Formats: sequence, C-alpha cells, structure tokens
Amino acid sequence: MRVAVVGAGVIGITTAVAVKEAFPSVELTVFSENFSPETTGDGSAGFWTPFFIADTDEKKLHQWSLVTHKWMEGFWKSELASDVGVSLIPVYRVSSDAGDVRTPIWADVVYGNFKLNQKQLDRLSEIKKKNYAAGHHYLTYTCEPTKLLPFLMKKLRSMDVRIVKTKIKDLKKLKGDGFDIVINCTGIGSRELCSDKSVIPVRGQVIRMKAPWMYETFTEEDCDGNYVIPNMESVVLGGTHQENDFNISVCPNDSKFILDGCKRLYPSLHNGKVLKKWVGLRPGRNQIRLEPEIVRTDKGQYLTIIHNYGHGGSGVTLSWGCAMDVVDILRQRLKAKKLSKL
Repeated sequence: MRVAVVGAGVIGITTAVAVKEAFPSVELTVFSENFSPETTGDGSAGFWTPFFIADTDEKKLHQWSLVTHKWMEGFWKSELASDVGVSLIPVYRVSSDAGDVRTPIWADVVYGNFKLNQKQLDRLSEIKKKNYAAGHHYLTYTCEPTKLLPFLMKKLRSMDVRIVKTKIKDLKKLKGDGFDIVINCTGIGSRELCSDKSVIPVRGQVIRMKAPWMYETFTEEDCDGNYVIPNMESVVLGGTHQENDFNISVCPNDSKFILDGCKRLYPSLHNGKVLKKWVGLRPGRNQIRLEPEIVRTDKGQYLTIIHNYGHGGSGVTLSWGCAMDVVDILRQRLKAKKLSKL
C-alpha cells in the first residue's frame, strides 16, 4: 500500500507521523512545496486554544482538541519537552463584550479553568487600561512549531518515510504515480488544489520579541484586541485576523498596532528587543474538512483522497486529534480493500 501526504505544515507532518506509526508497513511519501522553517505554523506561537474555527461541530472540536492536549501533555511530562517545544503556561482570556467569552466547550480539557469575577475584571481593566466585561483564566500548553516540526521530520526520516520537496498541482495524478491513497493537508493551498473557494486566507501578522521575563499569556478576544504569548526563546506579540487578505508583506500600521497594544498590556515590553516581524495566512473555512472523497482520474481510475484542511488558527491545537481521525478513516479503507479481495 502506497500513501501520499500532501502538505508539510503542522497538520501534514502530524498526520504523516500518525499514519506511519499506525501502519508501519505502509509505503509513505510526504510531498510539499515548503517545509519547516518555511511553513505557516513556523510563525505561530503554537498556543493550545481553539480559535478561528467558524462553524465546526463542537463535539468534534472538543474531541480533536482533547486528544491533542493529551498528546502535548505526554511530551511535557517526558524528557522530550524542550526538544518538542512544549511549555505549560497560565492564560488570561478576556473581552470587552460579555457575550464574547462564554464558557468554552473545551473548558474541561485545560487545567484549572475559572470564570473571572467582577472584582478581578475591574482590576485587570485598571492595569491593562481597557474595560473588560468577561474573561477566563486557565493553564494550557504551547507547542512551538519551530521545534515540533523538525523533531517530527527527524522521526519521519527514521521511519524511512520519503520526503519530496515539490509542488503538487493535481492530486489525481498521484494515482498514476502508483499511490493508492492521498491525504490532502495543504491548508490554504486547497483553495486552488481542490477548487474549494470556501477556503479563505485569514492574514495574521505577529512580532517576536526578546523578553525573557514574560511567563504569562494574555489574549483579548475583541476585534481590536491584542495578545502576548511567551515561547521558550522569545515572546509572540499579536496580532491581526484579516479575512480574505492575501498580503504576506509586513504592514507598518499593523506593527504599530501590535507594539502599542502589547506594551499597553505589559509596559515592561518597552524594554524588549524586537527580533522578527512575520506574516502568515491561516487557512480559514466555514468548517474544517476532514473526510474521504472518491475521485475519478482522467484515465478512469478511482482514487481515495482523505481531506484534512481548513483549521483556521487552530492547526496546532487540533493537529493530533485530526491526525487520529485520518488514521481511523485510513483503517476503514484498508479493511474494505482487504474484504474486496476475499
């Protein structure tokens, strides 16, 4: 059995690892135009919290995020935590609109989640110089793609997975190359590759800063909100979420918005050193697409494509949970193929 994974972002690489671990005898190849450190995920903070996932079914969202959280927890409890880039951090998640921060479906997944009372909100409002009407505090993980992806790539190579740097322009043609199943993890690329115009770019601009005294995450859920997320060697300041914006150049106005807003949250950032300004396009979609599709090639052959894309800003958060669902679908397909030969 020959399987191709197309896409090498967080979704593609975690899916490839999960597939190879579940089916060691499968001949697996990963195709991608870009690999770490040139993926969208490499610019992100790797912050575990579902966001920008639109109308995705909440039960599925809970399951995927739970499985991924447990996966991160396993790394954090092991000697591999620093290699993988997993840290446990406290989080404040607040909003100026009381309706924006209801108790999330995933509240039971994180550690110590509690709703902020009015006294706590008033105190934060005074400190942060913005009026907050609702909020939560909890502990969760960051899993930094700049560390996670190289770690997983090394693992794939150790399992004899073939890595091919190329741009796939037609998934159906992989059937002619001898592949039995194709797993599509191309994110924003699925807009063209699958002619899926429901996939839209959600532009995110961030700034990385050297501020080693920062240990706390703070996110404002408002449209004009900012966030500060510490990583191991830098702090990620954000951010923007501009839908249908394909611009991947750093915008000076966005940089000013980010720096001014984050320094309002934490005045000590005035003493931080800007390391990098970065822009990436999140793969927005009305719902995450995780399903098999049978397509017919130009030569009349049939090919199974398992789609796994449209994760918005939650690629890291949902990665391993979605990868496990891909494994389940693949297992069903392999079982059906065996039965057809009886």
